[in-house]
Amino acid sequence: MTNWTWLLFVLLTVLCWGSYGPALHSGQAGFTDTERLHKSLRSLLCVGGAYFLVAVLIPTILLGMKGQLAGFTSKGVTLSTLAGVLGALGAIGIIWAFKNGGKPIVVMPLVFAGAPIVNIIVATIQHPPEGGLASINWKLYLGGILAGVGAYLVLANKPE
Repeated sequence: MTNWTWLLFVLLTVLCWGSYGPALHSGQAGFTDTERLHKSLRSLLCVGGAYFLVAVLIPTILLGMKGQLAGFTSKGVTLSTLAGVLGALGAIGIIWAFKNGGKPIVVMPLVFAGAPIVNIIVATIQHPPEGGLASINWKLYLGGILAGVGAYLVLANKPE
């Protein structure tokens, strides 16, 4: 029997990230400043605070309870920190897209269609297939193309 538990976590992520843009945009609008930059920085500060609460305190408590706060390696810390920086820069990108007039109905489909395409490229470079690029199933390439087509269809038919 296959363990499908991981799929529940994927669904959790889809629900959270699918709601992220609209919630963030509403949060920015909820600040009374007239200066968009101040609204954006306040939003970023709140996102950072939430990351701290969820991504720093919870693992620290859980690892501490199991006596596992040792065992960090320089490679693991460096690459994991880089991943965190990439995530934070992505959040900044979305916040500033909203700051400069982007709407969630436009920004998020571009992000969520573009990210899988970038993922295909980066993951293939990091973990090249044994048979080279020609050995990659054509359906992977088609999936990347369809992600772009999907974003186009959403954007071309979004409510005004």
